[in-house]
Amino acid sequence: MMHSALRSVFAQSRALKIISGLHNFDSERVAAVVKAADRGGASFVDIAADPDLIAVARQQTALPICVSAVEPQLFVQAMAAGADLIEIGNFDSFYAQGRQFSAQEVLALTHQTRDLLPDAPLSVTVPHILPLDEQVRLATDLVQAGADMIQTEGGTSSQPVHSGTLGLIEKAAPTLAAAYEISRAVAVPVLCASGLSSVTAPLAIAAGASGIGVGSAVNQLNSEVAMVAVVRSLVEALSVADPIGVK
Repeated sequence: MMHSALRSVFAQSRALKIISGLHNFDSERVAAVVKAADRGGASFVDIAADPDLIAVARQQTALPICVSAVEPQLFVQAMAAGADLIEIGNFDSFYAQGRQFSAQEVLALTHQTRDLLPDAPLSVTVPHILPLDEQVRLATDLVQAGADMIQTEGGTSSQPVHSGTLGLIEKAAPTLAAAYEISRAVAVPVLCASGLSSVTAPLAIAAGASGIGVGSAVNQLNSEVAMVAVVRSLVEALSVADPIGVK
C-alpha cells in the first residue's frame, strides 16, 4: 500500500522526490542528500537498494524511502530493511555505461518484481530512448503488470542550445513530453524526472504529472546549504504550479 503521506501529495500534484543516485553507495553523500531533502521539504527520497544505505537514510529522515535497482532480488532485501516503495529505473547512470533498456526488458523486470513482491508499492521508469508512442504503450503495459506509478525521464538525451531559462526548458523537453502523453494514457500517478529545475517543475505539473523527481541538481552539489536551497526552491515552484493538464 502506498504511504499515506505520498498518496496525499500525489493527489495534490505536489510530490517531490530527491534522488541520491542508483549507483551512489557513498554513505556520507547519501546521508547529505537525504538530510537536504528532509530539511528542504521534499516528499520522499530515492536511494540505491541497499540495506545499509536504508539504515543511513533512516537516521536522517522520517520521509518515505524509495529504493532503486534493476535487479528484482535486491528489492526483497530492501523492503525487509524498511524501504517504503521500490523503483525499477533511474536508468540515467546506465546510459553513460552504454547500457540501454528495451521495453521488453523493463516489462520483464516488472513481472519478476511483482512475483517476488506482489504488494510492495512499485514505480517503474519508462526509458526515454523509446519513441514517444512506444513509451505510452509500455506505460500502459506496466500498469497492467502491476506498476503503481510511472516515472518519465529524458534529461540525459537533451542537448540544449541556449543558456538561461530557454536552455532549462530545452533540457526538460523530453521528460515533459513523456509526462504529457503518458499521464493521459494511465490512471496511476506519473512522476516526471530527469533534467528538471525550479523553472520547469511547474511545467511538469501542468503537463499532467503528479510530481517530479530531481537528482543531479541536488546530489552533485558539495554544500549542504546549497542542496537545501535547491530543494526548497523546487518545493516553492511546485506550490504555485497549476495542474491544469491533469485529467
